[in-house]
Amino acid sequence: MLVQDGFCEDFSYHPSHRLLPHPLKITPVDKTVTNLYQAILPSPNSDNLPIEIPFDPEYAEKVIKEFIKTYVEVLGAKGVVIGLSGGIDSAVVSVLCRKILGKRKVRCLFLPEKATPKNDIKHKEILVEMFDLNCKDIDISEIVENISEISPVKPDKMALANIKARTRMIFLYEYANSTKSIVCGTSNKSELLIGYFTKYGDGGADIMPIGDLYKTQVFQLARHLGIPEEIIKKPPSAGLWRGQTDEKEIGISYNILDQILYGLELKMSPHEIAEKIPVSVDVVERVREMRAKSQHKRRTPLIPKIGIRTIGLDWRSPVLEG
Repeated sequence: MLVQDGFCEDFSYHPSHRLLPHPLKITPVDKTVTNLYQAILPSPNSDNLPIEIPFDPEYAEKVIKEFIKTYVEVLGAKGVVIGLSGGIDSAVVSVLCRKILGKRKVRCLFLPEKATPKNDIKHKEILVEMFDLNCKDIDISEIVENISEISPVKPDKMALANIKARTRMIFLYEYANSTKSIVCGTSNKSELLIGYFTKYGDGGADIMPIGDLYKTQVFQLARHLGIPEEIIKKPPSAGLWRGQTDEKEIGISYNILDQILYGLELKMSPHEIAEKIPVSVDVVERVREMRAKSQHKRRTPLIPKIGIRTIGLDWRSPVLEG
């Protein structure tokens, strides 16, 4: 799993970046607020209950496995290719695919580079052995360095992070093409909604089985599937540079983020959401802004309308019907 490619140019990032510009910080009310987007937690109020996100892991497992099986069959594919990272998202996706398709039709690639944490390597090995997964390892360090060296402009930390994600996607699609498989993405709903993924990197996939599960739901499904606790409890990280974690980069915990996103999904007002969790309205507005500004990452490229029906606008018939 990778964090990834940003939003728009209004802030200190570029649309191709996967990284967030101004981290949100949950700060107790008695601490000094030093950032415009810091969250101020008011004193707990017994009348305000957190926003609960309902979830049935058994039902989710059933729906996702049927989804995977159906699309592999409809597309006439011989299986799926998954990028293993040693993290929880790719662990959940690979286990679900293994359960519904069997070992022979699930091909995993582990694509580490110099910044990949040792724990990720260890956890990948544990997962592969525990669930009997097919997995090949390819170190992409030299390739990333070569791209960096011949780039028109020397990539900064964010651009380099996106090069890593896009290099991995090249290998995943090459493997899928060569084995007549489809690429199975591992992004979750939380990341997709705020644009926390690399455009044409880990955001590039044929299907995304857990794309409608918030991160906190992924944790629950992982326990249901028997993923080892050391993988579940590990701080989520794309491993793009040493010490990087998702929540540190986003600046807000997944627990809070998911409640805000679910509140927005229910069309609650920012004030209602802020009061329920509780967090400051500024935090809710910031998350809503991230969702809006990353919309381009969840769509096909925009096309000016000239013809009768336009791709991505009003030509929406199912692929198999033309």
